[in-house]
Amino acid sequence: MSREKNETNTRRTVLKAAVGATVGLTLFPVASAAQDDPAAMRPQPGDLLVRSTDASPVPLTAADVRPGPPVMAWPMDPATRTVRKGSRFNQVLVLKLDANALSADTSARAAEGIVAYTAICTHSGCDVEEWIADTQLLFCSCHSSTFDPKDGAKVVEGPAPRNLPALPLRIADGTLVVARTFTERVGFESA
Repeated sequence: MSREKNETNTRRTVLKAAVGATVGLTLFPVASAAQDDPAAMRPQPGDLLVRSTDASPVPLTAADVRPGPPVMAWPMDPATRTVRKGSRFNQVLVLKLDANALSADTSARAAEGIVAYTAICTHSGCDVEEWIADTQLLFCSCHSSTFDPKDGAKVVEGPAPRNLPALPLRIADGTLVVARTFTERVGFESA
């Protein structure tokens, strides 16, 4: 009798696992699809940056980024020319700042004073789109979080719980290139 009970429990366990896997794939197909979609992959070392408003992807050069408001950009795989805009978490703010005004950590990730940060606010995931020119700060208008791009996009004011993750850059033949992956997880805090 115990053998039959054992077999029944084993079958029940296998069925539960199969149902759970099926439900998981049905409810969360995006997660597995995003991992396989080159356009949704996070920025990779060696990716180029392209302006998010351009109809055709033209790699940004250091000369294209001038002091002032940030340039919104996407990473692009240089080999396949796949623009990684399949996830909004890949959009970055690219800014030209005075290299002498950068903190040591920020300077180590910058390329000739050019820095890149996620465009996703760490508070509730709104887009960080505004530039406060007189203080050279990034501003998220959803809940008034303010970030200092000269100091690792540190939270200066507002409810954001952490800095904006940085995307380290380098310059190769005048073109902006992703040097390393984001410094930390891109995204926001869930309530």
